[in-house]
Amino acid sequence: MNGLYKYIFAGHRVLSYYYNAKGCMFATGSTQENAKISQKMKVQFWAIGKAHETYVKEGTDLFTKRISNYFGVNWQIIPMPKNAGAMQEDQLKAQEGEAILQLLKKEDYLVLLDERGKQLNSEDLAVFVQQRANESTRSLVFLIGGAYGVSDEVVKRANFKWSLSKLVFPHQLVRLMLAEQFYRACSIMRNEKYHHS
Repeated sequence: MNGLYKYIFAGHRVLSYYYNAKGCMFATGSTQENAKISQKMKVQFWAIGKAHETYVKEGTDLFTKRISNYFGVNWQIIPMPKNAGAMQEDQLKAQEGEAILQLLKKEDYLVLLDERGKQLNSEDLAVFVQQRANESTRSLVFLIGGAYGVSDEVVKRANFKWSLSKLVFPHQLVRLMLAEQFYRACSIMRNEKYHHS
């Protein structure tokens, strides 16, 4: 990846940034200051449903472990209501929504994966994550909703709505895609070799 490095002097600190070929700016992670930013922000991946299926678990575990080199990270699987099969769509979304809102903390920055959300390419996602870190976001939560989406209350609570694609994917597969794309964003932020623009 071709680009330009720039060093910004801020008092006694030297902050290092990298401008890629498209002009996107990222902290390179080569200074103690940038390391502190990464350590402060925790990343959480939330999904409604069952535990990771076998075909998803291996890849999801791999990318989650890689992400842990940049940010504290964990998965939280929110179980569906016990009688979900007998519920109407609105009832199910309402109950799932209540569970989500109870788990969320005031300081959580909620990114809702929603087909009606904004689409980002990989470099856009890297910029988005870097901005959250620079703004001292303590907890960045990515939420994959249930089979029917999420309640209106959860939509209103979301700080950002992100569409992975206009295509429809199985919810289990979205978990793997989310983990891989977030790791890709981290590699872009550090100007590493994983991503090829």
